Amino acid sequence: MHSEAYIALGSNLGDRELNLLRAVAEIGRLTNCKVTGLSSFYETSPVGKTDQPLFYNAALRLYTAFTPRRLLEQLLQIEADVFGRTRMVHWGPRRIDLDLLLHGTEILTEEDLIVPHPRMAERRFVLQPLCEIAPDLVHPLLGKTITELLDGLRSDESVTRI
Repeated sequence: MHSEAYIALGSNLGDRELNLLRAVAEIGRLTNCKVTGLSSFYETSPVGKTDQPLFYNAALRLYTAFTPRRLLEQLLQIEADVFGRTRMVHWGPRRIDLDLLLHGTEILTEEDLIVPHPRMAERRFVLQPLCEIAPDLVHPLLGKTITELLDGLRSDESVTRI
């Protein structure tokens, strides 16, 4: 069985644009997966830990046969193997960050996997690019479209389309 999954991409170290493009290519190479949508890139202010370089962010739509757990494992493997990511500082600088936002209409709460992503509705750097590729997508827990979530968001984040 295949599902549509949505992934947030972010980078604030090195060549940010190239990092995002490489991540898209690597995700596209996964078996049982097909990239079916990609947003524009956005330059965004950091959230959480603000004393770091600006990010480039995007959102990707993926048609996949992977379960949410297996897809997350594949994304983490790309982060580690291709980009050398080690998680040292929570919300710290990184060449790439790949977050599983949504996987069909599934709702999961496990120790290291929560779908839908628990903070996606609070972050303009996630909602803005996601709205570009899936404006009418309904958040399975909140019952609102991505457009409605973005319109209702109160945030001082800087998000600029590149």
